[in-house]
This record gives sequence, C-alpha cells and structure tokens, in this order.
Amino acid sequence: MSGFTSQPDQDFGVRIHEALEDAELRESFHGAMTFLREKRRSQFPDPDALENLRDSGAAIRDRALAKLPDLLEQLEDRCRHNGIQVHWAETSDEANAIITGLIQSVHGQRIVKGKSMATEEIGLNTALEAAGFTCLESDMGEYIVQQAGETPSHIIMPAIHRNKASIARQFADQIPDTPYTEDVDELIGTGRRVLRQAFAHADVGISGVNFAIAETGTLCLVENEGNGRMSTTVPDTHIAVMGIEKVIEKLADLPDLMRLLPRSATGQAITTYINLISGPRRDDECDGPRQVHLVLVDNGRSRIYADRELRATLRCIRCGACMNHCPVYERLGGHAYGTVYPGPIGQVVMPQLFGLDKAGKLTQACSLNGACGEACPVRIPLPDLIRRLRHEGVTDDPASPVRGHGRQRQASEALIWRVWATIHAHPRLYRLVTRLATRSRRLLPPLPRAWTARRARLEPAPRSFHEQMAQRRQTEPRP
Repeated sequence: MSGFTSQPDQDFGVRIHEALEDAELRESFHGAMTFLREKRRSQFPDPDALENLRDSGAAIRDRALAKLPDLLEQLEDRCRHNGIQVHWAETSDEANAIITGLIQSVHGQRIVKGKSMATEEIGLNTALEAAGFTCLESDMGEYIVQQAGETPSHIIMPAIHRNKASIARQFADQIPDTPYTEDVDELIGTGRRVLRQAFAHADVGISGVNFAIAETGTLCLVENEGNGRMSTTVPDTHIAVMGIEKVIEKLADLPDLMRLLPRSATGQAITTYINLISGPRRDDECDGPRQVHLVLVDNGRSRIYADRELRATLRCIRCGACMNHCPVYERLGGHAYGTVYPGPIGQVVMPQLFGLDKAGKLTQACSLNGACGEACPVRIPLPDLIRRLRHEGVTDDPASPVRGHGRQRQASEALIWRVWATIHAHPRLYRLVTRLATRSRRLLPPLPRAWTARRARLEPAPRSFHEQMAQRRQTEPRP
C-alpha cells in the first residue's frame, strides 16, 4: 500500500479500506495534522494580515504564470550567464535520461539527493537504479522511507505515517552497530552519522528548487536539516530539478512567498536554511560545486497551462497546507492515493498529468467542504478545480483539454441525472414525484450498506417541503 502507481484508479477503493482499517495510521495522521494546523494558526494571528499576504502570494504567482514563456527564456539566459547549464525536458523519461547522462559524463558513482518532489514525480530513483546507480536520500524523512522501501506519504513530511518505535526497529535492523532506542535525538543522530559519511564521499548532489528567479538566474531552496546545502555544495556536481512553473519574475517577489511557504507548511516563521544558488564555484572560491546544472521539466505542465481555469493548478508552492486541512487526507493518509502528490492538490494535479482515465477517481475522494481552498496560501481554488475535473471526467465534449475526459462517465449515473433534471425542470412533475415519494416512503428500496453501516437510514419526510410550507401559511395568522 506504500508505493506510487501510474494507475491510481486501480485498487483505489481497496487502498481506502486498508487505510480506514489501520487504527495506528489514523491516529498518527490525526495527531500530526492537528499539530500542524495549530502551529500554522499561531503563525498567522492577524486574519486581515493573512488575507493580504495571500492576495500578494496569489498575485505574484499569477503574474509569473502570465509571463511564463518569457520568464523561462530570461531564466535560461541569466542562468547561463551565471555559469549554470540549463537543460529542457518535455517528459519524465527525457528528464531522467538527461540526469543519468550528466552523472555518467562526470563518472559519478556516489549520489546524494535532497528532498525534491519533482524528482519523485519523474521517478528519478528508479531510473538511476536501472542505470546502475544508487542514489541516497539525504532528507531524514526521505531517508527513512527509502530505507524501508516505502514512498513518501506527505510532500513536506515524507515519514509522517511512521512512529518512533517503528523507526527505532528499522534503524536497529538495518544500520550496523545501532542499538534499539526510541530516543528521538539519538535516532536523528544515527541518521545524521550515516548521511554525513555519504555527503563526504558523494560525487553528485541532486536537489529540487522551490523558486527560480528569472531576474537574477538564482535558484532558491528552503530546508531545515542542512541536507539541501550539503547536497548542493559538497559534491563537485550539483543537478537541480524543477517544474517549469516554479519560476518567479523578481527577487523582490521572494520575501512574501517566504512569509507564506514555511508558515503554511510546518508552522515555522522561517526555515532554518534558505539557499540562494547563483552559479558554480568561482576561481577565487575554495568550496562549492564545479558544475551546476538546472533541468527544467514540463511533464504535462504546458497542457495544464493552456487552459485558463486549470492554469491555477500551477500556482502551487508545494507547502502541503491543503493536505493538513483536508478531513479526507487526515483519515486516509498519503499512501491511499497511490500518487506522488496526495490530498487536494494531488486530486487536481495527478488527473491532469496521468489522465482522467487513470486518475479520475481521485477527484471523488473529496467532500467539497472547501477547507483546502481556504487554507491555500496562494488562493488556488481547489474545490472549483476538483468540480471542474469531475465534470471533465464525465463530459462527452471532444474539445475537453484534459486527457482521458469522459472516461468516468457511467450510463446508469447519467440516466439518473437526466431524470433528476427533467423532474426539477417541470414543476407539476416535481410536485407529483415528491408527493408519491413522501406517501410511499416506507416502500423505498434499502440504501446500500456502505451508507447505512455507519449512518441512520434516510427516509423522505411524511410531507414535502412545499406541502409543509403551504400548510404553515394556512395555519399561521397573517401579520
């Protein structure tokens, strides 16, 4: 249940039931999500200031997207001027081939990687293994799940589904000369000792990019553990991987985004490290990488960009706030989705990347309560986008811009909605049907057990709402 799949719809129901039956998993996520929501709330004590900051963040991201083609060209030009080599990849396979080729070109053998959702998205570790390389994850959470043969369950906290006892057993079993302990500081120290050795001998460091600044050709990377800085400065070769939507126009845009990102993600006022990478080591410098490469990945983003409404998907700054506030994600955890991006943002991103024929069911795992949209620091209208993708999943419009459109359409459901629309479009028919339903309510077929197992059986009222209101008007005295 802990792996990513290219067919998220397949066995999605099975994964949901497995997650709901796992009491330990539900307890872990409930505690973690509650903690993160409270921490975030404490960082934004002034509601008006928060809304103003969200307005600014949304405006910055919208402006960058409106100028995206020009900003990408400007970013490439400035990066090359700074000595950063830029590579373009239309698909995940192209990106993996470029990165593998770069590692081979410098005869790299030992690779460390900082936390990066873009590399998770393209399946870089699997591609490197296929090419004969071993890539060690250096973020502590990523290291834990990689060692366990799992995949991340949250985009910010990859090992949030694990408790300290299970990690203690894992470290004692898999790291030589490591005694069993549930002391968190000792566990962190053990992981740090292993990773320090890896940094010291690494040939190539791979990282993600939080924001790329077109004005200066600067790559911004935020983190808390220092592994990002070690991965990008100790090895002789640094390869940064980012989706093309991560570009922003100016350095002056960065402060507001940095006020939003860590506070929304982990409830911190600021992260421990903010790395601004503007090129490889200069001749008069004694440390830093000798080569810096930037791999710009499209992987379906241009298709998303082409639709004006769905383009809002690309505002995302990958903070995970939508997940932390989603009641469905809190109960299921990330692995149930079977995708790199779980939760509300995953329900919007993955169907557009994979197609609605392969990931359309993800959009149904949503109660449309709106919490994700209210939490998003850059005002992505997630509930609206989920509704739009649900519509695209059942539409027979050949002009739909989403791959796999119409593949979620079921003839029986379509018939039910046509009948519903007909009844509600004709008042006399509506009154007749509601009258029959209320009078024969005891004869209605039983609801599916999936509903009645944990809920009371629903029955129509003895009289329709219209009948009740008409009766009230007759009995109540006129003013």
